Amino acid sequence: MSQSSPDVPEVTAAGIARLAGVGRAAVSNWRRRYPHFPQPVGGTETSPTFDLGEVEEWLRAHGKLAEVPLREKVWQHLEADPEGVPGALARAGEYLLRHTGGTASAPAPASAPAPDSAPESASVHASASAAQAVPGLPALADELGPGEAFAFLLGRYFDANPRAYTLTPPPAADLMARLAGPAATVLDPACGSAELLAAALRQGSGAVELYGQESDPALARLAALRLTLCDGTPRPAAVHVRTEDALRTPLGEQPGTEAVLCHPPFNERNWGHDELAYDPRWSYGLPARTESELAWVQHALARLRPGGTAVLLMPPAAASRRTGRRVRAALLRRGALRAVVALPAGAAPPHSLPLHLWVLRAPGGPVAPDPHLLLLDTSTRHQATGRDPLPWEELSATVLAAWRAFDAGSPVPEEPGVCGTRPVIDLLDDDVDLAPARHLPPAGGTADAEALTGMRGKLDRTLRRTLELAPAAGPVTDDGPRWTVTTVGELVRGGALELRAGGSGGSGGSGGSEGEPAVTREGDVVIPVQGRGAAYVVAADRAGETLAKPLYLLRPDPNALDPWFVAGFLRSTANTRQASSYASTASRLDVRRLQLPRLPLEAQRRYGLHFRRLADFEAALALAADVGTQLAQGMFDALTDGTLTPD
Repeated sequence: MSQSSPDVPEVTAAGIARLAGVGRAAVSNWRRRYPHFPQPVGGTETSPTFDLGEVEEWLRAHGKLAEVPLREKVWQHLEADPEGVPGALARAGEYLLRHTGGTASAPAPASAPAPDSAPESASVHASASAAQAVPGLPALADELGPGEAFAFLLGRYFDANPRAYTLTPPPAADLMARLAGPAATVLDPACGSAELLAAALRQGSGAVELYGQESDPALARLAALRLTLCDGTPRPAAVHVRTEDALRTPLGEQPGTEAVLCHPPFNERNWGHDELAYDPRWSYGLPARTESELAWVQHALARLRPGGTAVLLMPPAAASRRTGRRVRAALLRRGALRAVVALPAGAAPPHSLPLHLWVLRAPGGPVAPDPHLLLLDTSTRHQATGRDPLPWEELSATVLAAWRAFDAGSPVPEEPGVCGTRPVIDLLDDDVDLAPARHLPPAGGTADAEALTGMRGKLDRTLRRTLELAPAAGPVTDDGPRWTVTTVGELVRGGALELRAGGSGGSGGSGGSEGEPAVTREGDVVIPVQGRGAAYVVAADRAGETLAKPLYLLRPDPNALDPWFVAGFLRSTANTRQASSYASTASRLDVRRLQLPRLPLEAQRRYGLHFRRLADFEAALALAADVGTQLAQGMFDALTDGTLTPD
């Protein structure tokens, strides 16, 4: 393996595949077939890197260089930077900040301090060298605006490193900011990439001063640049992001803030329990070594001004673990904990847990706290179902309506299974378990005799419909398929298909605008590339939805391909098996390797009619299973609560 100069941009095999608009398997084939393909200049035997200039020259000479959008070109140069992507992103951000005109009113993000110096904010020293190091960056800034350009590049970096960073989804961040209410000063003591501070900026009605604490110097720098370069929102009055471990940093003379938003790291053991045993922040009790989240809660309260509000995203165990019951009891007695909101699973990472939101109020405000706790369980009413994402708009409306009424001292209507208030004195038992589901009466519904009768009728109709749609075997042939096949990748290159990736990744190589979200249209084919799930055709009532990861969108040319024909053949077991790759225990589908028969449009439509009927049968079968499950649970509930008797 040859060695490259440290200043030569390098690119991985995955990057080469993006440049050429092909799958990684094609790059491996080129390396084997063509002795003149550029040789690796770095990396490892299993993950080599190549000289970006040599690769582009070879692809261009052999007609394999796809037309790459400007955004993707800039990202590829950042990805190939010999100093690493975080440093390249920071330099790009400083250039973009300079590109805004270098006005004196622009707030300056904090720079990372020396390890043994006090962390302080410092001015940005942007230079034109960033533009020289990243070709295309000035043009991208002109095309999108500096803030949008940096947001795109930062998003690509986080997308490429999903395991390295825990990001708070924007809907969850917006809900937390709205619960905290308008504030002139907002702190996030574990700010990461600043999702929560950005949400506070979006919700602010005027100039907001933003404070962040982040132990990773590179991430702190990127967070500060993100907030400073924001577009489409009120500009922050000031941005102060300090590189420090919030729990291990003494409060000292740090200013109090009106609001604290925090998504702390969960289940930390090395958070400083021993060295911080006598820290003045633990006025509600020293958290146990296993209760790092309660340390973050008390840090947030210590940084608030009297009467200020903190909203923290917490693991559900923090509400019920016995090791934390004394701290929870103290929070209740002093009126600091005002509300606990249970979110549905999937609302924020880790997505397998139904996380909680804790709303806290620093004692000493002008209004004495009501000796009640607001409890909400949104998982009983708002959940992601099937292909439908979590209904954030309705969920947020439920939470905010209850919180604003409670905070204003107005009556909060009791709703079984969803919402209620409980006197603090009733919660101070041996466990001090604050999980909303424990204290809210169960929601009714399926145990009602009339509802059960209606559900039984719905099940009967659904089963009849399922039987009507049940497929019958057609003529059997022993000859096997009489067609040649093509691949999705070939159809994309030929213009018969447009391929888009869900999330912020944008185009999959042809068609669409790189970096823009993939939005569905009627007749699109959507296919998951990880886990379970099968290709389906987008109906009219599902058009206009933004595609999430790990989904891909195929948009057929109606003059060349029938969408039901495409979706049906993409579901073939043999097809998905030959197009799948395996890493550890997980499999991933290479969409471009999926195969389709070469058939005339009329023949495609005949297959499409059969595939559509099969999809209707499958949907009816799933509905019957769902209704049957609800009926069975309703009968269990009705028999056990006395609504029905065995007679």
